[in-house]
Amino acid sequence: MRDADESAAFSPAVLLDGALIGRLTVRAASVRGDSHNWEGSCRQDAMTMTRIGPPDAEMLLLAVADGVGSAVYSHVGSYQFSRLAAVFLDREAENIYAAVCAGDENELRVLATKAVAGAAAELRSGWARTAQHKPRPYADQDYATTLHVLLIPTDPRIRDRVLCSVGDGGLFVLREGRWEHGDPDDGEGLLDTRTEALPHAYRSVKATLLRTVPSEVLLLGTDGITNPLTQKDPEFARRLAEAWGGPEVPSLSDFLWQAQTRAKSYDDDRTVICVWEEQA
Repeated sequence: MRDADESAAFSPAVLLDGALIGRLTVRAASVRGDSHNWEGSCRQDAMTMTRIGPPDAEMLLLAVADGVGSAVYSHVGSYQFSRLAAVFLDREAENIYAAVCAGDENELRVLATKAVAGAAAELRSGWARTAQHKPRPYADQDYATTLHVLLIPTDPRIRDRVLCSVGDGGLFVLREGRWEHGDPDDGEGLLDTRTEALPHAYRSVKATLLRTVPSEVLLLGTDGITNPLTQKDPEFARRLAEAWGGPEVPSLSDFLWQAQTRAKSYDDDRTVICVWEEQA
């Protein structure tokens, strides 16, 4: 402990959260993977759940971040980016809300990129100051992390949602018992060991609009859960569809148990946030 990274030493192996906001029910879990358990290293994933914007432009914000495994402080990067990005997106909430209502994906991309760049600049400054008191000089790549943020207007009349993304992982939608990628432009989801990452290895934030209906379940996750789905593991996908596509929203304890469903050869950290919407 005395000579260790304090952020790693105090990182819990499991995070569990949930919320009921109007017609929306949320379940969220972040679990240290078997590989990190074996190595004795900390969980590098992070998640954030909050509400942003004023009452007339309120949105539920859900974020997941996956620290890059080779980056020594990626657990710090994922934790702090998932929270500070929410702060900067809140500053643009009215403009984001207007762009969602207008279906303006280009404006959403500009606003999301601005917010994430602001968070990156503030974090870089703080990390550089901290590094002055450590033997290791500051380097962007030490804090590398992916980030995915889902924004859902709490007004049930607005059916569009926006996904802001940097790196792998992302969004799936459970429709009629089948998992579909939330971003159809991502193709067939072939695995690629290269990924964009914050704060240094990305050009802009990808912003995608999608329209959903109350019967669909949204799944936002890091690649510990999206990779098995992307690779079309039939048994894994079927078990999660049965668990989360039923008539009842799972309890927090059941959701945590279900989120840890085994998938052969996948032993990374796993962070997953699911959203159910009650029909009117």
